[in-house]
Amino acid sequence: METLLIRGLDALSLTLTEYQQQQLLDFVAQLAKWNNVYNFTAITDHEDMVVKHLLDSLAVAAMIKSGNVADVGTGPGLPGIPLAIVKPEVQFTLIDTNAKRVRFLHQLIHALGLKNAQAVHTRIEKHHPQPGYDQIISRAFSQIKPMVELTLHALADNGELLAMKGVFPEQEMGELTNMEVAITQIQPIKVPFLDAERHLVVLKKRNISD
Repeated sequence: METLLIRGLDALSLTLTEYQQQQLLDFVAQLAKWNNVYNFTAITDHEDMVVKHLLDSLAVAAMIKSGNVADVGTGPGLPGIPLAIVKPEVQFTLIDTNAKRVRFLHQLIHALGLKNAQAVHTRIEKHHPQPGYDQIISRAFSQIKPMVELTLHALADNGELLAMKGVFPEQEMGELTNMEVAITQIQPIKVPFLDAERHLVVLKKRNISD
């Protein structure tokens, strides 16, 4: 696992300390351990977890800015925990509706010694942070439109929504007409050792009259 992770980080041009690398490996170990009890993920092979969970999450690290970031529908902490490890200057709020997953996240954040992450058990539509988040990221939504509808109220005025997608979401973009967002970027993402399409869709608030 360690060699695979180091090669993946190098491919992503991410330079981490040995401590950060160990935190990422410990995350995989903790996820695999608790997955036997709670069935968080269908992926059980440790090397597959490195690629499909860690490196898939970290492939968008360059798009994470300073400030406060929410990971909505984080599940067992994806992509929020890996991003919090490599972005210690950014504050992450991991939001999920499942109490068991949030309890796991509380334990995980403590075990990994993360000072820049917190887990919140709530539905995003009932969550009203003040001020709003600088960025909201998610790989949990199957469609961009419901992500916008449910999360836009929690975004700061100049904030960004980051939707992690698979194939180029051409049809979904047409569904955003007349909504209070504008697509500012669709970034192809290359995940090391993964032969699958990945894209990051970046959206910002706009006035409906624009």
